[in-house]
Amino acid sequence: MVESPIQNVRARDIGIPLSGRTGKNNCITDVPGVEVGYCTVVVGDLDDYVADQSLFVRSGVTAILPRGKQRSTVVAGRHSLCGNGELTGTHYIDDYGQFSGPVMLTNTYSVGVVRDAAYEWLVRHDLIDEFTLSGARVPGATVMYPVTGETWDGMINNGRGFHIQKEHAFHALDNAATGPVAEGNVGGGTGLQTHLFKGGSGSASRVLEDSEGGYTLGVFVQANHGSRDRFMIKGVPVGRLVVDCDPILNGILPGGGLSPKPGTGSIVVVLATDAPLTAEQIGKLCKRVPIGIGLLGGGTEDGSGDIFLGFSVAHSNAELTKAADVQCRNCLPHELLDPLYHAVVDATEEAILNAVVAAKTMIGINGNTLYALPHDQLRQILKDHARLVE
Repeated sequence: MVESPIQNVRARDIGIPLSGRTGKNNCITDVPGVEVGYCTVVVGDLDDYVADQSLFVRSGVTAILPRGKQRSTVVAGRHSLCGNGELTGTHYIDDYGQFSGPVMLTNTYSVGVVRDAAYEWLVRHDLIDEFTLSGARVPGATVMYPVTGETWDGMINNGRGFHIQKEHAFHALDNAATGPVAEGNVGGGTGLQTHLFKGGSGSASRVLEDSEGGYTLGVFVQANHGSRDRFMIKGVPVGRLVVDCDPILNGILPGGGLSPKPGTGSIVVVLATDAPLTAEQIGKLCKRVPIGIGLLGGGTEDGSGDIFLGFSVAHSNAELTKAADVQCRNCLPHELLDPLYHAVVDATEEAILNAVVAAKTMIGINGNTLYALPHDQLRQILKDHARLVE
């Protein structure tokens, strides 16, 4: 397990022009109570590459805790732009408009073990909401549906080795915290590409004006999507202008499969807010996520699972027995949602950029290599197109 220090270079640091007022850390953790934790698993070097391909691990687990390490249920909604991916627990979210426990993110082959680990962690820490009868708790009466999403990191990770284990998920959960969030090659984003540059985990936040309610909205992305030729930043076709950074895939991927077509992958986006919203309204926020993805040229590939989940921490009594009250009272009217829609678009765009800017070049299985987006080249390109913030 590798612990990554929070020393990110982020999109704003290199002069990418971005709009909107951010929270203190410009992360999903700016939403009160939200915690993020990682377990990054990197095993194998070039000597191992020659000796034993099965040793190559470039993966991990990400945990997002809506209200930290306490018993809680949050109002939730979701949207899928392309369902070529997995997010467990969605049937319950669709019908009940809520979920309990953490959101876990990992690689495609590890959804099951990470989901089971999240369930076990909740039981061990007595954090599962239980049914009540006449005001008394009934231990063990509740069935939960942990929320676990995935993206495929098989370009550089040996997913078929099933190296992610329960202890990796426990580590991510136990180490979840508020404050700044590491980005790039960390957690479930360790082995990912974004527009065929090295990508991974990224986050951003927006704070509404006081006249708009002053609410905070945070975004977390596990970005593994997009084709190179469509990648743009503020209208500049960066993907076509950057040179000498094409990935090395050596033609064949683990298991004998051919290299995927451009754009194959997935992006999972998690939204959090302290705005008092219904499940339907959160679903409407999730439907705006593709606009932020599209600003950078993504969201148009059939081979990419584009899956979005949102939740609100505004209602402290969102457990099952109070769901009817939560859905009908003390929520924003629909006509006041526009500022939150804008925040979703802006924060999604920036979170993806933060993921790709923070990521570092990584070599994986078969010598496959994903190169970092070169900051110097990017700055010059943006400057040539009058887009750089000096």
